[in-house]
Amino acid sequence: MNILITGASRGIGAAAYTLLKSTGHNVVGHSTKGSDILIAGDLAQPSAPRDIWDTALDELGGEINVLVNNAGIYEGVADNAPDEEWHAAWHRTLTINLQAAADLCRLAVSHFLDAGVVGGRIINIASRAAYRGDSPQHWHYAASKAGMVGMTKSIARGYASEGVLCFGVAPGFTVSEMTAEYLQGRGGAQIIADIPLGRVASTDEVAETIRWLATDAPASATGSVIDVNGASYVR
Repeated sequence: MNILITGASRGIGAAAYTLLKSTGHNVVGHSTKGSDILIAGDLAQPSAPRDIWDTALDELGGEINVLVNNAGIYEGVADNAPDEEWHAAWHRTLTINLQAAADLCRLAVSHFLDAGVVGGRIINIASRAAYRGDSPQHWHYAASKAGMVGMTKSIARGYASEGVLCFGVAPGFTVSEMTAEYLQGRGGAQIIADIPLGRVASTDEVAETIRWLATDAPASATGSVIDVNGASYVR
């Protein structure tokens, strides 16, 4: 399969990129600054989603079978911040986490339908926060991920009859290079205490969930959102 994955430079995205390539798929990855192997694109810019899509489409020979919307930011803002700072934080988070993902979904759906891609798939990486909320500094993050879940279900319902499938993944706290130091400190003990499994998820576990949805999940599972959080939030 030909696969585009955003946010592939670290964490869940890098793990999914490596796993999908190692299992024989043609994968194009994206990161904000790009690299020798990753497409560059700042998703805070309105033109970036289409530029990333068009570049990936060219690199993959004119056909994309799977889109993985993984890129996102987690930047706090105080609830008593000045209005300008508050609005800027909401705009940046919603633009990158939701609007850019929506733009890429729209391009993927159009491509699947216009190019006759059979069984085209979209996997949106949301968060446990979409369902249980987040900290007082992260209203905007939780809202962006809840919006992604709603978008995922809308796409699944709207296009299943035309062979377009859409799934979501909702990780909880995940071990990565970004979180290792925090987990080793006092904050880590509080996080672990909230997880019945007794540990946080690894990026490899989330990557395997993405791989399964991208390649093996049955069509009837379209519209589902899979939790990967060690039962720290069940629904």
